[in-house]
Amino acid sequence: MKKVKIRILRLKKNIPLPARATPDSVGFDLHAAEEVVIKARSFGVVSTGIALELPRGVEGQIRARSGLALRYGIGVLNSPGTIDPDYRGEIKVILFNLSDVDFAIKLKDRIAQIVFSRTVEVEFEENHSLTPTKRGKGGFGHTGR
Repeated sequence: MKKVKIRILRLKKNIPLPARATPDSVGFDLHAAEEVVIKARSFGVVSTGIALELPRGVEGQIRARSGLALRYGIGVLNSPGTIDPDYRGEIKVILFNLSDVDFAIKLKDRIAQIVFSRTVEVEFEENHSLTPTKRGKGGFGHTGR
């Protein structure tokens, strides 16, 4: 496994650093740096108290935690949220609440996870047509159930 160095700035000293729940976990848990109530059938922003410096060519993806989604209907609104390598501000997570009850987030609660992936640099080449395939323009639900 090739390691990638990520610089981290803890903006609030008492907030845990992102960490894997198990050695083979892909995502690193992010913790709440504030207490917030996400109202029923609504959404809100939660601070994590950290900022990252990602190397060029690495993206951070903010994703929901499956336990929060299953048990409470809590998810990440713009999932996955992208952290670009040139962003230096605090990581904040937009959470939504699909349930009929308000959801209280306490300081240091695990609210989301961040997964890192390499990106590919591309160039666009404008054309008058695209190479045909069997699927063609078939989109949403075109293959049936």
